[in-house]
Amino acid sequence: MTTDQLLIFCILVVTMGLFLWGRFRHDVVALAALMACVIAGLLPAADAFLGFGHPAVITVACVLILSQGLQNTGAVDWLARSVLPRDAGRVTSMVALMGLGALLSGFMNNVGAMALLMPIAVQLSDRLDLTPGQVLMPLAFGTILGGMTTLIGTPPNLIVSGFRAEAGLGHFAIFDFAPVGAAVAVVGVLFVAVIGWTLVPVRKSAMADGFDTGAYFTELRVPESSKAVGLTLRAFEREIENSDVQIVGLVRNDVRLTAPHGGRRIRAEDVLVLEADVDALAEALSVFDIKLEQSIVAPDEFDDIRADDTQVDTQAAADGEEDTEQKTKSDIVLRELAVLPGSSIVGRSAQEMHLRARYGLNLLAVSREGHPPRSGLRKIKLSSGDLLLVQGPVDAVTEFINDTGCVPLGARELRIPDKRMAIVAAAIMLGAIALVTLGLLPAAAAFALGVLVSMVLRTVPLRQVYTSIDWPVIVLLAALIPVAGAMQSTGAAEMLARFLVDTVAQGNAVAALVVVLVTTMFLSDVMNNAATAAVLCPIALGISSTLGVNPDSFLMAVAIGASCAFLTPIGHQNNTLILGPGGFRFGDYWKLGLPLEVIVVVVSVPLLLLVWPL
Repeated sequence: MTTDQLLIFCILVVTMGLFLWGRFRHDVVALAALMACVIAGLLPAADAFLGFGHPAVITVACVLILSQGLQNTGAVDWLARSVLPRDAGRVTSMVALMGLGALLSGFMNNVGAMALLMPIAVQLSDRLDLTPGQVLMPLAFGTILGGMTTLIGTPPNLIVSGFRAEAGLGHFAIFDFAPVGAAVAVVGVLFVAVIGWTLVPVRKSAMADGFDTGAYFTELRVPESSKAVGLTLRAFEREIENSDVQIVGLVRNDVRLTAPHGGRRIRAEDVLVLEADVDALAEALSVFDIKLEQSIVAPDEFDDIRADDTQVDTQAAADGEEDTEQKTKSDIVLRELAVLPGSSIVGRSAQEMHLRARYGLNLLAVSREGHPPRSGLRKIKLSSGDLLLVQGPVDAVTEFINDTGCVPLGARELRIPDKRMAIVAAAIMLGAIALVTLGLLPAAAAFALGVLVSMVLRTVPLRQVYTSIDWPVIVLLAALIPVAGAMQSTGAAEMLARFLVDTVAQGNAVAALVVVLVTTMFLSDVMNNAATAAVLCPIALGISSTLGVNPDSFLMAVAIGASCAFLTPIGHQNNTLILGPGGFRFGDYWKLGLPLEVIVVVVSVPLLLLVWPL
């Protein structure tokens, strides 16, 4: 083993260890691996960032933008209403929902497809008398399966195609993945829809009526003698922050304010509407000598509070205090929102986002892995898959959803489908696919042209062109592609491939194919699937070269394996997305995921040997 090979192996081991640890974001780890290769002299500094211009990276970014156009125009909403049956039984409904998810995932970002269908899945679970998780997990797995059917269905397919081109064999065509991928997807969907859903653990979901906040909305009248008089609302909360009590409303001169600004000062005879456990009120009552007002109301009662008056608090204006809360006759609602992977609020707290000051919203509860944190609600750092219960005016909730990319789990009132624009968005996507299929343009150029047309025709607003791109994924891909190149240039990939062939597969090509498939599936369950594909492709090419067999068989095995992350919530973003809404725990996924992965191996290996013979 040469010094360069030893260095690249050390970098890879540390990189995979950091992926598994999960302490740092995947894109940060990938960028660190790239810089380590440059510092170690394994990559010329001038070539370190060539990955950002790689066709696979450009194509992924463009597909994400075009997917946003399909979402914005309501094209997917129309398709869902047209395809999904309204009164069918469990099996038919599950097949239709999973089939639609798989179909959409073949041509758009599968996280986007999952996000669009999640509210429908939640509503369907109620009609079918199932828990939300029993529908959400099959839908998540269906969208993952659908991604393996086309070149643009998932980033690993584009990476595999890129490595094939670099090996001098040309790119895969857009539907080259379909013969094996579609067959695996169909069998997988049928298994889950008919039998597999019964293996999903029955968990109580943290939905609106399932949020165990233990909280009541309590009205407290502030007497003249109270120490709270003259304090700002922010200072009031700071004094009792350890009790996890928060102010969600203020009544002054018979005018109700929802989510009052933290800078507003408390006056005598104000009525504070607090959200807290009954026991937690004792601290507020004793510290500030405040009296209970008329009643303690439950959340659903407070949901009916309306801003009946449009009076403006003139004294607040005189004090120079700004209010962002609604003063109009808008409904105050509760909404359950799931935090998408890559959302702008991941890693931030309600306090850091200035949720009240900016949006006029109250964060009433957070559920993580089905369990609501009991303390520090305003300061808790949000994670992907968290379920949020927010309260405020409808238009404020809508603005928050649009800005942050969260998924509303109730009835969607956010997009008004535009039939003409939906047709335009669908035509742009189909046109780009046709250009690739007919060989008129490479995938990167075809989809970049589609993005340009979308910008001109405004199916994607200009302000959303860049926000619709999942930048951590782009950085991840762009950083790992040169690292994978270093594996090849140092001979490390060939050496590892020879070890697997001689030691594990014992020189048998079919056994080697199974080893590559199973290894890829395992790594995809514990680290990012795009990263897995980037690491395994050089090894797959090395194994095929060592055995003197068709490299396409092994590259396709990597593509299939990278799209089959069913054992953990961290293997794929869609698995993470359902963690909170489904009330799942980390160990719940393998109960359905393990038999599904076995089926994938059993179905795909014979098809790989048939369609891509060794």
